[in-house]
Amino acid sequence: MAVTIQSIEAILVDIPTIRPHKLSMTTMGVQTMVIVRMKDSDGLEGLGEATTIGGLSYGPESPEGIKLVIDTYLSPQLIGQPADHINTLRVMLERTTRGNHLAKSALETALLDLRGKRLGCSVSDLLGGAVHRHLPVLWTLASGDTARDIEEALDRIETGRHRDFKLKIGARPLMEDVRHVAAVKQALGAEASVRVDVNQAWDESTAARGMAELQAAGVDLVEQPTPMKDHAALVRLSRRFHLPILADESVADATDLFHLSAAGFTGAVAMKIAKAGGPVRALAQATVASAAGLGLYGGTLLEGTIGTAASLHAWSTLETLHWGTEMFGPLLMKDDIVVRPLTFRDNGVELPDGPGLGVEIDEDKLAAYRRKDL
Repeated sequence: MAVTIQSIEAILVDIPTIRPHKLSMTTMGVQTMVIVRMKDSDGLEGLGEATTIGGLSYGPESPEGIKLVIDTYLSPQLIGQPADHINTLRVMLERTTRGNHLAKSALETALLDLRGKRLGCSVSDLLGGAVHRHLPVLWTLASGDTARDIEEALDRIETGRHRDFKLKIGARPLMEDVRHVAAVKQALGAEASVRVDVNQAWDESTAARGMAELQAAGVDLVEQPTPMKDHAALVRLSRRFHLPILADESVADATDLFHLSAAGFTGAVAMKIAKAGGPVRALAQATVASAAGLGLYGGTLLEGTIGTAASLHAWSTLETLHWGTEMFGPLLMKDDIVVRPLTFRDNGVELPDGPGLGVEIDEDKLAAYRRKDL
């Protein structure tokens, strides 16, 4: 008799960050996660997570909207369905519900976690098997204060936690941002990689000026300098500078990436399981990128441990991550809702052991941070 999906619960969880996290469009002091708990007819539970950055200031899906979509539209379609038919269920949701990739990613993750627990294998095993057990992780410097960012980076280097750093810029005047980045790069020296994320804040002419200055300052990578829909600007900029561009918001799925690469873009792509609609489709994006000769980077929407673990299982199956990963989301939060946090060491993170995601909910912590008014 087939094992079926019996219940799905979507829970809003609010955890303060260790410091204000400043982006070009907002400053975060709290991260809100949508935690999915899916139970099957045998009593096993699968976990998933949908998390975005800064509510609706970053993208079209908010935590509250994600919960509403799961509760009202997606869960009723899944209840009573065979829990092991993951591909069938993904296709069904794509046909009945447009968009809402973050919500779908959380549900696919929960289904994979359930399947792994049933079979006694990891999610990475379900995705073909891990090539790497330890993945590199950079740290984002986003206080906005130069001296504080330098102090924070030097501390991470000294403790062996990180040696690659990304600076969030774009909210201030161009040359003010450039001076900030150049000062950080000079303080850290040649041993540390420094990248910047503009989060779509520049038009093409500003981006051209900025990239020239950043290239001279020794920056290694510029993430999404121009608006997401302006593919032509990304192509022109990628051809004009030897400083590589990382496409992020411009690429949601494998189709976006195909069109961008076909237009002549040369650089790298930030893969995110959430924006792709789940781990399986994120890995399809990696296949297109590799065929086009583009670099791979394991991106994040600042997920907590559950969402980060799901991404790590996917990224672990890839032969090469040219620019590493930024799966530091749990480190940005003051607390966690899992029994055993991820192990960050040696400038990276260990792939969690155990069946499924290898993650277990801490019920007391979940109760403490669960939003009470919804």
